[in-house]
Parts: sequence; structure tokens; C-alpha cells
Amino acid sequence: MTNLKFVVLFLLPILFSVHVSSKSPPVQMMASMVKPGVFRHVMCRNSMYPRSGVLRFPVADEQVFWSEPYAEYCPPSYTAPHIGGQVWADAPLPSETIQPKWNQNDGQVNRESFHGAYEVRDGLPRNPIGRTGLSGRGSLGRWGPNHAADPIVTRWKRDANGQIVANAATGKNILQMVAIQRSDNKLWAIPGGMVDPGENVTVTLKREFTEEALNFTDKANMVEKFFKEGLHIYSGYVDDFRNTDNAWMETTALNFHDEDGSQVGQLELVAGDDASNVRWTDVDGSLKLHANHSDIVRDVAIKRGAHW
Repeated sequence: MTNLKFVVLFLLPILFSVHVSSKSPPVQMMASMVKPGVFRHVMCRNSMYPRSGVLRFPVADEQVFWSEPYAEYCPPSYTAPHIGGQVWADAPLPSETIQPKWNQNDGQVNRESFHGAYEVRDGLPRNPIGRTGLSGRGSLGRWGPNHAADPIVTRWKRDANGQIVANAATGKNILQMVAIQRSDNKLWAIPGGMVDPGENVTVTLKREFTEEALNFTDKANMVEKFFKEGLHIYSGYVDDFRNTDNAWMETTALNFHDEDGSQVGQLELVAGDDASNVRWTDVDGSLKLHANHSDIVRDVAIKRGAHW
């Protein structure tokens, strides 16, 4: 009977979401709306946890927020075996000997969330957005926020004569961005990565982009200059498929724009170790990207006055 109840609880949210999506247009939410009590994550609910046989406990839209009662909620706990003993990962919790300093810098590890102080229950941090159907760390290295940096590198789309191309319907110029195809889920994404302990986020932005998308030898000075200043787009929670009740992704996203296409826009793109492909991609409303990267890129288009 318990197994049957679990199956029913698991299927209902999925069937409901399919019904709604078939009759309603997709909701496009700007990245600035991703905040506790407003945003409901989607990617990290009602699914099998990636690269595992662990099924998340069902969580319907109205059950995401911790403020909503959910007496039946009993998520399984899972932490990927390969995390154990890694230098970039936290130790198992709860522990009588290890007490992380939550909501602050813990040595060189940043345990602060962009969304303010998160709750700690039974010695474990609690996802500020809400329930995910899974406790533990999953495949994430840190308990609580796991900080990343995402550089959105853009240029204007140009024709064979070098003229900027505008969209026929909106009359606005078309942006192109560098996108990588992730090797883990095959989705296209912003070429970002994790912020190392004690590392300045601007260093991460340049390092991750050059490692994942560029192949250059004699252009180091130009690349260094290009990444000196970026337009801040977003800092906060990422609706990532790896998130759990106790560990989640947050990012800082900056836009680096090559206005005349003479800088990074001219360099050869080569996929790095963490990507299976890389390309310049037209930016518009049909763009489908990993996690909530599309929302972040949409904000770039709006701030640049570009077509979306």
C-alpha cells in the first residue's frame, strides 16, 4: 500500500504539469524573479536524480515552499559515492566533530547565499527555494550553496558584408552568445563553472570561459583586457537538476560584449574537457538552455536592447 501511495503521489504532479503545459503557453520568468517565496524550481523535482537510481519524492507546485504543510514528505537521502574524500567536497554531515559556519565565509569556503540567511535544521542547511524531493548532497560538493560563475559572451550577428542583422519582426538587432553543450546532460549552456575556495569570481569567469570555449595562443593580452569589465546580470539561485534539500547551485552571471566583433568574436571556439561542443548561438525567445540559463540570457538581451 505504501509503494502504491508513493507511485500515485509521484505521478500526479507530472500528469498535472503535462495537462497545464498542453493548454497554457510556457511561463518566461526573468532571472530577477528567482527568489524564495516567489519562484518554484522545476528541474530538481519529480525526476530520477542524474547518474543514480534514486527517485525523488514527489513534490507538486503547491508543495514546494517550506511554509506549506506536507505531512507525507519523506525524501530519500543521497550523496554520490564519488564525492567521498574529494578535496573540493565537504565532509559528511551531520557530525559531532565538524561544525560548518553557515551563512558566512567558512575559512575560504563561501557559505553565504545571495538570497539571505537560510535555515539550518538538524545540522543541515535547507534549500531556500523549497523542497526538491531529495535530501543529502547529491553530486554537489558543498552543503548549502555551491557557488558558480557564468560569463555570457556576446556579439552582434552580422551578414557576409559585416553588417549587423536585425530581426524582421521586431526590428531589433540579433545577439549571438557563446554556448557549450554540456557533457553530462547534453543541454546547451553558458560556459561557466565552480568558484574555487578563496577565488575572486572575476577570475573564475575568465578561467572557465577560456577553458571551456576558447583556443588561443597569441591573444592572451586581448582576452585579459576583454574580461576586465562585465555587465552584471544576475546573482542567485540556479534551478539545477543536481539541487537537493540540503545543497544547491547559485551563480554570478556577467555579460561580456564584443560590440564590433573584433575581439573574442574573432577567436576560434574549441570545446574544453567539460563540454562536448561549442558554438555561437542566436539569442531569441526559442532558446532552450540548461537550468534557468535562458532567463539569464533573456535579461542580457533586454539590457542590450536586442531582439528576444
